[in-house]
Amino acid sequence: MNYRHIFHAGNAADVMKHAVLAWLLDRLGTKDAPFFVLDTHAGIGRYDLDNQAATRTGEALRGIRRVLADGGADRLPEGAKPYLDLLAKLNEGADGVKTYPGSPLISRMMMRERDRLVLAELHVEDVKTLRTLFQGDGQIAVHHMDGWLSLKAHLPPKERRGLVVIDPPFEAPDEYERMVAALALAHRRWATGQYLLWYPVKDRTAVWRFHQMLEDTGIPKMLAAELCWSDDDRSDRLNGSGLILVNPPWRTEETLNELLPALQTGLAAGIGPLGCRWLRDENGKLG
Repeated sequence: MNYRHIFHAGNAADVMKHAVLAWLLDRLGTKDAPFFVLDTHAGIGRYDLDNQAATRTGEALRGIRRVLADGGADRLPEGAKPYLDLLAKLNEGADGVKTYPGSPLISRMMMRERDRLVLAELHVEDVKTLRTLFQGDGQIAVHHMDGWLSLKAHLPPKERRGLVVIDPPFEAPDEYERMVAALALAHRRWATGQYLLWYPVKDRTAVWRFHQMLEDTGIPKMLAAELCWSDDDRSDRLNGSGLILVNPPWRTEETLNELLPALQTGLAAGIGPLGCRWLRDENGKLG
């Protein structure tokens, strides 16, 4: 495994993905019943943006630090508030964003006493880092395992509510196919759960095929959202960030239609396409 997220932490894709993740978790927290989160490709959970590995690429400078520059937080809509609040809490007393949370830490910071988090990670060193970060935390279980296998191992959960985060590194050539098969399996086991899948926008033809494969599963209530910072006329670079949301909460589409343009402006992301559309609606009809 060559991919290490420390080189990309806080980049534009993270900003979009984590702002939506924080909003989904905030919505789950509005009801008293406990919720469950499964993160299939967890990473290390927390990143130092001043670390040499992080500064080498400069992606955070073009990502979260650009968004928040010159009072940028004040220009973001209400949907960004959960994300901005946890960044402020994590960096209290610091000059700007120095510590950046991965999805495991975002989930932990938004959990309540009865909620539960399961983290799957295959990289040996990353598992050690995760276990150190959450040592002694009885609400979190860290498993050294293939994230794809974790879906069968941990679904359905005892809790009736919750979220599955699927965010693979996209190193394997068949990652789209694996993601579709994994979602289909997970949905059969836990049809009422929420799912958040991240995918890169590089080759537009590959993205179209991915969406078609998802539609072919017949899974209802499936929303696709994208934020792009380049026109996707080249497939040798990351042109944008995409999310698939299954069983999203009420007003998700309206929230994203406000949030995504604001983030694109904050990222100075140019004129790349953005927006969201239903792949299948709540009745299973094609969007």
